[in-house]
Amino acid sequence: MPPTDRIRDHAGQGATTVAAHRARRRLRADQARQLADLLRHELLADGFPDGTLPHESILATEYGASRNTVRQALDLLRAEGLVDRLPGVGTVVVARKYPHGLDRLMGLAETLREHGQVTNEVRTMGPAPAPAPVAERLRVQPGTDVLYIERLRRLNGIPLSLDLTYLPLDIGTTLLDADLENTDVFRLLESVTGQGLGHAEITLEAVNADAHSAAVLEAPRGAAVLMLERLTHLADGRPVDLEFIRFRGDRITMSGLLHRSL
Repeated sequence: MPPTDRIRDHAGQGATTVAAHRARRRLRADQARQLADLLRHELLADGFPDGTLPHESILATEYGASRNTVRQALDLLRAEGLVDRLPGVGTVVVARKYPHGLDRLMGLAETLREHGQVTNEVRTMGPAPAPAPVAERLRVQPGTDVLYIERLRRLNGIPLSLDLTYLPLDIGTTLLDADLENTDVFRLLESVTGQGLGHAEITLEAVNADAHSAAVLEAPRGAAVLMLERLTHLADGRPVDLEFIRFRGDRITMSGLLHRSL
């Protein structure tokens, strides 16, 4: 074989070896993500009630994974701030997420009542001209005053969400003297209107925390937060509550029960 052909052949074998190595790395990374998803589910479902995960060898056996895959999966959960490695102890749960259902219309205190006390810090409250998108959603004339409320909501003293709320002024005015620090707006709306809430339209997306939101939520600037936009209607169909809620993504998980209809 001519020297040039041998060089080409050797180079081709090297390229094949590199490609195979990269494929193995991708496979290990895929397997680590898959295992991290399973372990995250167990964490959120309180599958480790004592707060300590089994030894890596036990996890490897239970999930049919290699020790390296287990280590990579735990590294992913550590990067999320869910677990940490303590010398002499092992891998322990250091943070938990709280479940927020999406299949029932409830206030935050109602939703999380089994997990502790929700309190509200009212940061801003007062009449403000309705921007056009707000006016359209609440069915009022653009520029009409609405009640604007900004609240920092905590669970057991820990910052959980930053809520920006718009209410029609005729209803919102009745809330000015209400106990907004300890009562969900939903309960107050039902009380002052004399009717129950009917339905809500929601949109959920991940956004990066702006400087203001990050500071208030005590989260890193630019961290991902869950943005829940919700327009709530009274039982008679009138829209009464437009909210933009920024949840700390590391402290909340959204869940719901969906039925398929054809």
